[in-house]
Amino acid sequence: MEINNLSDTWNVRKLDREDIELIYDLMKDNTIFYQYHPPFVTRESILEDMEALPPGKEYDDKYYIGFFQDNSLVAIMDLILDYPTENIAFIGLFMMNTKYQNQGLGSKIICECMKALRKQGYKKIKIGVDKKNPQSYSFWRKNGFTKTDENEYIKMELIL
Repeated sequence: MEINNLSDTWNVRKLDREDIELIYDLMKDNTIFYQYHPPFVTRESILEDMEALPPGKEYDDKYYIGFFQDNSLVAIMDLILDYPTENIAFIGLFMMNTKYQNQGLGSKIICECMKALRKQGYKKIKIGVDKKNPQSYSFWRKNGFTKTDENEYIKMELIL
């Protein structure tokens, strides 16, 4: 997948070890997220997330990406393609820089990603939302995702 196609608005690129401080700065300010999803972020936990793969997946299917406006990191996303099955994309993490929240930019990023994934032949996007996080659940509902299951996480999907 050409990740540049995920957005017409922002510069999109894969994030790597060189970006740990940039990612950490974005994540540490999202204190509401960590109220519902402890423990609090560390540089080590970022590296673990960057390298984590679901069963049966390869690094070629994983895109730990950043959305940039000029040199500013606007949002991060952990995107796994063809998971849990073919033609389904899984968003393991999506987090906005707090400086850009509540402006509709997160929804715009998700909308652009949905369009790009649909063009690539994906039929659904799946996510897991922390069960007790009303802000996150509301964001995904607003963007067209519907609940499919609920246990520790609320499982949601969007049919493209």
